[in-house]
Amino acid sequence: MKLTEIIQPDAIRHDLTSKDRDSAIAEMIDVLIESGAAPSDIRDELLQKILDREHKSSTGFGFGVAVPHIKHPKITKLSAGLGLSQHGIDFESRDKLPVYTVVMLLTPADQPEDHLQAMETIFKNLSKETFRRYMRQTQNVEEIQKLLDDADHHRLGEA
Repeated sequence: MKLTEIIQPDAIRHDLTSKDRDSAIAEMIDVLIESGAAPSDIRDELLQKILDREHKSSTGFGFGVAVPHIKHPKITKLSAGLGLSQHGIDFESRDKLPVYTVVMLLTPADQPEDHLQAMETIFKNLSKETFRRYMRQTQNVEEIQKLLDDADHHRLGEA
C-alpha cells in the first residue's frame, strides 16, 4: 500500500488553522468530509469517537507527528487526510513535543487488515527523520503530493 493510495489529494491541508488537539481533529474530519471520504451525517460521531480515543491514549506518537484513526461502518473506502501546522499543536504526545504533521485515517469497519496495512505504511514513512523534515519544509499542497510520491517510489534518503 502506498501513501498516495491512502492520502486523498483533496484532503491535504498545508496550513491547519487549529491551535489545539480537539479543534485540529475536528478540522481534519471536516477536510475528509469535504473530500468525500466520509458522509457529513456522521461528523459528530466521528469526532466524539476520535476524541474519546485521544483522551484514553494520545495518537501523537512523537517526533511532531499524530495519527488519529477510526474504523466506522459508514466509511466505504479507506482514506486519509494530511494536515500541517506551522505553529505546532499540543497533542499530549509521548515525547511532549508539539505536533506539526497530522494524518487522519478513516477505514471501513469491515476492513481491519487494510486498516493495519495503511497504519504500517503511514508509520513507516513518518518514522523517517528525512521524510518528516522534508514534510515540514514543503510550501504548498503540490509539494506535499510530490513528497508523498517520492516516498512511495523510494526517492528519499533513509535517515
